[in-house]
Amino acid sequence: MTQAATPPASTPPEAIKVFAPTPALDSLAKSFEPAAIEAKWGDLWEQSGQYDPTLDAQKESFSVQLPPPNVTGTLHMGHAFNQTIMDSLTRYHRMLGHNTLWVPGTDHAGIATQIVVERKLQAEGKTRHDLGRKNFVAKVWEWKEESGATITRQMRRMGDSVSWKYEYFTMDSKMSKVVTSTFVQLYEQGLIYRGKRLVNWDPVLKSAVSDLEVENEDRDSFMWHIEYRFSDGPQLDADGNPMRGMHIATTRPETMLADGALAVHPEDPRYKHLIGQRVDLPMCDRSIPVIADDFVDREFGSGCVKITGAHDFNDYAVSLRHDLPLITIFTLDAKINENGPAAYQGLDRYDCRKALLVDLEKGGFLQKAVPHKNTVPVCARTGAVVEPMLTDQWFVAMSKVSESDPTGKSIAQKARDAVSDGEVSFVPEQWVNTYNQWMNNIQDWCISRQLWWGHQIPAWYDEDGKVYVAANEEDAQKQAPGKTLRRDEDVLDTWYSSSLVPFSSLGWPEKTKELDLFLPSSVLVTGYDIIFFWVARMIMMTKHFTGKVPFKHVYIHGLVKDSQGKKMSKSEGNVLDPVDLIDGIELTPLLEKRSQGLRKPETAPQVRKTTEKEFPAGIPAYGADALRFTFASLASLGRSINFDSKRCEGYRNFCNKLWNATRFVLMNCEGQDCGLAQHTKAQCAPGAEFHNYLSFSQADRWISSTMQRVEADIAKGFADYRLDNVASSIYQFVWDEFCDWYLEIAKVQIQTGTDAQKRATRRTLIRTLEGILRMAHPLIPFITEELWQKVAPVAGMQKGPLIGQAAYPQSQSEKIDLQAEAHVVKLKTLVDACRNLRGEMNVSPATRLPLFVVGDSDFMNTIAPVLKSLAKLSEVKLFDDQAAWAAAAQSAPVAMVGEARVCLHMEVDVVAEKARLGKEATRLEGELIKVNAKLANEAFVAKVPPAVLAQEHKRLADFSATLEKIKEQLLRL
Repeated sequence: MTQAATPPASTPPEAIKVFAPTPALDSLAKSFEPAAIEAKWGDLWEQSGQYDPTLDAQKESFSVQLPPPNVTGTLHMGHAFNQTIMDSLTRYHRMLGHNTLWVPGTDHAGIATQIVVERKLQAEGKTRHDLGRKNFVAKVWEWKEESGATITRQMRRMGDSVSWKYEYFTMDSKMSKVVTSTFVQLYEQGLIYRGKRLVNWDPVLKSAVSDLEVENEDRDSFMWHIEYRFSDGPQLDADGNPMRGMHIATTRPETMLADGALAVHPEDPRYKHLIGQRVDLPMCDRSIPVIADDFVDREFGSGCVKITGAHDFNDYAVSLRHDLPLITIFTLDAKINENGPAAYQGLDRYDCRKALLVDLEKGGFLQKAVPHKNTVPVCARTGAVVEPMLTDQWFVAMSKVSESDPTGKSIAQKARDAVSDGEVSFVPEQWVNTYNQWMNNIQDWCISRQLWWGHQIPAWYDEDGKVYVAANEEDAQKQAPGKTLRRDEDVLDTWYSSSLVPFSSLGWPEKTKELDLFLPSSVLVTGYDIIFFWVARMIMMTKHFTGKVPFKHVYIHGLVKDSQGKKMSKSEGNVLDPVDLIDGIELTPLLEKRSQGLRKPETAPQVRKTTEKEFPAGIPAYGADALRFTFASLASLGRSINFDSKRCEGYRNFCNKLWNATRFVLMNCEGQDCGLAQHTKAQCAPGAEFHNYLSFSQADRWISSTMQRVEADIAKGFADYRLDNVASSIYQFVWDEFCDWYLEIAKVQIQTGTDAQKRATRRTLIRTLEGILRMAHPLIPFITEELWQKVAPVAGMQKGPLIGQAAYPQSQSEKIDLQAEAHVVKLKTLVDACRNLRGEMNVSPATRLPLFVVGDSDFMNTIAPVLKSLAKLSEVKLFDDQAAWAAAAQSAPVAMVGEARVCLHMEVDVVAEKARLGKEATRLEGELIKVNAKLANEAFVAKVPPAVLAQEHKRLADFSATLEKIKEQLLRL
């Protein structure tokens, strides 16, 4: 192998071009300041058009759908983490030359948006009913235009390379057309129907809500024990003793007014003989039966439960099995309706509870009230306790097979098969179990909401209540000629329109190039909390309407929590704003302004309890790159990600390290001959062979070889969706190998080498750095762009005016140089040995000592200049004879490195050193006596905490090890 045969970076030869020297170093700031860089590049990237996908059928394609954030939302840590993963993947594949599309969009967020606008109206003393539906919807659109782009602006701050030309809003005309079209098709296929079913009901919104919008809260309450007396008088229990009635326990006594039965387990010996009896419903003028059902847990409580089919999901199923009456006791705002006793009608549910408990106690029905920690379902949007409510709603039939469907499969079955057949895979794979568990127990999907903001259901009713479903009123009227029609006032669940996004955002039902190239998309990046609500529904709807799956892979990442592993929430006071971490917050001036009333609370960044504790002087400005690198480093396959802001500081330091390394490389390469030109013999020194124009050292070859391995590791990391491994590989290579080792070696080579060696070193420096910048760009785009613009011309790069348009470095296994790697491993071992010897001798790093070496003289001669610099040596003295070396070394500490024996030589006052070491040995022996006495004391060992005991054992080990080393030094002396 000739010395010029292996270029030290992986840039293709055709990309090399000679550039005239440019004042790159002069224009590069002396320190890394992220704010100025981020402000500069964000707009330029977007204006360059590089985010627009190529549509070349001959290329590989990569696409990813942004989980559309709510139009009401702002960027939170979960968004920022999720989007960092997506952007890194997108930038990587774009640099690989693939057709690359990252589809952005925002969700109209029916409930959240309506609440925001209604609260604004409340501040003006108005309600939506004062405006009417048409004017209220217009008001929401007006708010959307003013405030709806907050989160997309914040995405730009993160450097997200989204294909903004494809941005959609789930209520825009294109998306709405698809929503209506699919609804009509499903209805005509018999897969959408309207019926009375039990749903989660928010009495403040007066609307059905999805399970995702319901949060369970633990609250202190009571379990009330109530007696239901037999209608025909006392009965005998299983032992022949008289019993007046059946006993139940409930946390919601007001719902007993709607009871349809009492239930016991059919095999419960206490109650088998009472099945079929009737009991009087307390405070109500009716009786209900005692029924048997396997649903009842006979070991829990009294083994008898009340069945309230219209107000409990489990009871609803029991009621259907036994044909029990479904009695609704609440109005839509959770007050007692006409089905309740007259004394309670019109009362709020909780006022009714109080009054009912008083009456039950007076009547002798209330046996006792036991304190109980109750799990209460609460709407996350309004804070109202959710009631199961029997209402008329629209549903998608999940398990029904349409007669017109040639596959003969239900929507749910198609989605199950897509995963079981491997068309869609989950990363990590165990999330398939969660998916299957939900899909195998799937219920019909309630898609209607009683709101004004959203896609209004395309259904009309005539005077007789007959329904007509059509794309518009004109088509509906054709189905009902001469009849007066009234449109259904409900709107569709937000999840319905978002389930269509994989194909509606690409132009369906038109046959577009985007549909051909980007459906299915490559990967969906999302959290585990919406596997059913969004992931499963996208698979169902996309498979049903297009015959394709929406995506090939589902990468499920964990939930971002605080550094202690707690969920981030406002109530915990541990919420961090990603933009605050990028820009920083001067906390003290902010607090002062607030106390003086100079800053409005709604416009100021939220000051949080943990923020004040963790950052007493405010949050430092870490910059987007440091935050992104932190997120990437945390992107493992676990269920949760504990975010510690201190890691941002570490990656901010990494950016500084890369910045300073670039300044060093430019200082040594700019305006110099870096061996990048197409050389001729005339350019070589007289009499020199052409290939000797560049003389690569083993270190040059080693850094190139190591880079090939890192590039392979990174490719695997991206393929496996392990951005933590990608981040780790980049960090270790740049910091540990390139900066800490190769730059230090390069300094020596430039100072002491021949012209050919200097050229090769410069070439290696600039080309390796240039490759590093391209390699790191997907994770830290801003700093790499800024540096690459300075480095690329010096490195002779031709392709692309922007780094994102350059080729991503690809590993070339033929450039792995095992000999060079072994050489540098041996050099590192020798340097480490010298540093260890220096530590053993307590020699200051500033003191240069000679190194005496015997053996392996060829290697030592080769690396002597570098070894002197890295090990802080005054000279490297080689000995041919073992005896001569030993005589010169005398009592100095010795290390074996391969075939060589080495020692640092220092003139030592033997008598004084022996006295010093002897004194220290005596002190350590005393400490050991004390520690051993403690550990031998059984009372001490039994009483102290485990941490204290462990500390004493550690002290014993440390003292023993140090004493052993001192004794060795004394022996040598």
